[in-house]
Amino acid sequence: MARLSVELHRYFFEEERPSQVNLSQILALAGERIFGFLFVVLSLPSALPLPAPGYSVPFGILLFVLAVQLVVGAKSPWLPPRLANYPIALKQIQGILKTGIPWLKRIEAIARPRLSYVCTSLTGRVVIGCAIALMAISMMIPIPGTNTLPAMGIFVTGFGLLEDDGAISLLGLVLCLLGAVLSTSILVALYFGGTSLIDWLRAQF
Repeated sequence: MARLSVELHRYFFEEERPSQVNLSQILALAGERIFGFLFVVLSLPSALPLPAPGYSVPFGILLFVLAVQLVVGAKSPWLPPRLANYPIALKQIQGILKTGIPWLKRIEAIARPRLSYVCTSLTGRVVIGCAIALMAISMMIPIPGTNTLPAMGIFVTGFGLLEDDGAISLLGLVLCLLGAVLSTSILVALYFGGTSLIDWLRAQF
């Protein structure tokens, strides 16, 4: 089976495509790897060092829906038709992939099936699903700092799932934990900062 970077490059750069595409049109690329494939593809725009704006909320919703399905043991994913068929400009996807494919290739160079039970066992998939669901919620928070690291955690965890590489998925879970700590810290700081500001304003007036 061809590497994901090769398949994405072929599909989006080598073959003729309409000016707009949607997720339902590219699911055939995934085959049996569909959950890992979707986690990687949907988290990629927000996981890049220069994330693409506008994708965190809709893709975060899709990631959450997929993660819940992974937790409950679904064999194949279901996507809300409205989101699965939402048109995305081909040029936007190509712009993201020009940055993202080199990162994919770096991970592919070290990926191989190992510690596969992390990705294939019921316990492993439940843990992965719960972690991705939490990170997807963080991606949907419209506050700077709560998107990129959680998306990176989903990307790496999903890539391990895609390649049956438990070691990479474990690394992704560590990133998810760091993302949770960062997002929580930001929200707590904003809460106490906002409370202090309100108290100060009340004292002034």
